[in-house]
Amino acid sequence: MPPRRATIAAVILAVLPFCVATPAHAASNAAAPVQAAPKAATHNPWLQQRVMNMAHSGGELEAPMNTMHAFKRAVALGADMIELDVQSTADNHLVVIHNATVDQTTNGSGQVRAMTIDQVRALDAAYHFVPGESAVPGLPPESYPLRGVRTGDKPPPAGYVADDFAIPTLAEVLQHFSDVPINIEIKGASDDDTESFRHNARLLAALLNQTGRTDIIVTSFQDAAVSTFHQLAPQIGLAPGVDGVAWYYFFGIRPIEGIVALQIPVRQFGVRIATRSFIEYAHADGYAVHVWFSGTAPDDEATYNQVIDACADGLMPARPTLLERILDERGIVRPGQPGVDPCG
Repeated sequence: MPPRRATIAAVILAVLPFCVATPAHAASNAAAPVQAAPKAATHNPWLQQRVMNMAHSGGELEAPMNTMHAFKRAVALGADMIELDVQSTADNHLVVIHNATVDQTTNGSGQVRAMTIDQVRALDAAYHFVPGESAVPGLPPESYPLRGVRTGDKPPPAGYVADDFAIPTLAEVLQHFSDVPINIEIKGASDDDTESFRHNARLLAALLNQTGRTDIIVTSFQDAAVSTFHQLAPQIGLAPGVDGVAWYYFFGIRPIEGIVALQIPVRQFGVRIATRSFIEYAHADGYAVHVWFSGTAPDDEATYNQVIDACADGLMPARPTLLERILDERGIVRPGQPGVDPCG
């Protein structure tokens, strides 16, 4: 854990017993009911885009995470936005992969930033994919139905090509999904390597400035990366890192300028964060709220319905097919606005 984050975590944990009883939004609600969002909030386009199916890594329980196969599949089934992660190569190309190493998802080994773009692109990004379980190394070969498609040892599924099972470049994703909103999380070489996060933020700003796109949200667990990116590409909306969300939730301290969405787990620090009262509080401050599940709550029907009922603007499911079915069955027409079912 980085020294700064350790300090912030220590402060939050020290006051957590008091904050759980009365977090900032609960104290505000106790004083007065949450009012309608201020006029400035109407300028936040992400408050007019709900309830979004934001396929997390393309839907990592249904397809090999962060691959073109996953993204194409998610968009075809109805996802409104794709969520992805970026790391950089030794020759400063941004590639779409969650971890700092290629070991978990591919047939290779080593740090992404130690490899060239050609070395990264040659890998099989579906090598360890197990349907319903994401990437799980070490199982019998028959557990991996898409292993070898990338390398030509197995034919691709209908409608896809071998390259769809490689680690894509971010430029490739941006070009192919030119009319699909994209949520980009800046990753780094390790949690405590702040400079690697900043480096990737600078590369991302340069690339996005060339595209002219603004239908993108950029975030990172490291608030330093978010801040660095904003300085270089202020026209693109942001979501704060872990610290920014924690300070806002517990103490009501607003994150930096440029924030358009709060992207929150279902639970954090042992507390349920994705509640209707908090989401209404954030809406009143002009922020959209997107909820992710990885490791904080099950990707199942009950949890998805609970988050929809809490009035979230978007969900980041590992099972986008399931979420799409739920949204359709509930008659939630997209894009909607605050106040549509179930939040009237």
